Amino acid sequence: MSEGAKLIRIVAAVIRDGDGRSLLVRKRGAQVFQQPGGKRDRGDADDLATLARELREELGCELLAASARLLCHCSAPAANEPDHVVEAAVYVVQVRGAVAPQAEIEELRWVDPAEPGELPIARLSREHIMPLLRG
Repeated sequence: MSEGAKLIRIVAAVIRDGDGRSLLVRKRGAQVFQQPGGKRDRGDADDLATLARELREELGCELLAASARLLCHCSAPAANEPDHVVEAAVYVVQVRGAVAPQAEIEELRWVDPAEPGELPIARLSREHIMPLLRG
């Protein structure tokens, strides 16, 4: 972490479709796509409680908690906040219900981790998470 950078701790979800693509979201006013998820609230008991709340608020779907498995812990410069570093606990999860942009989410994209193309993707996703999903 660079001198003076502020730390943001988050919990992020990897949601995959039947073709192995991973769901990425773009927040309103942001240019880059990232994993769904967010910061722990005071009332969240643990990582999965945070993910369940964030997925319900942002995507309108239900986390199937029994499906969750830790993929990694990783960090990278924050995509939308200069001089911040994001530190994430990343879980591969399954969800129930239709996934649709809600709250601050403006756009969704299903992306092949092996071929993300030119889509602007947050470094945390592009450099750490997507390489783990390939193959």
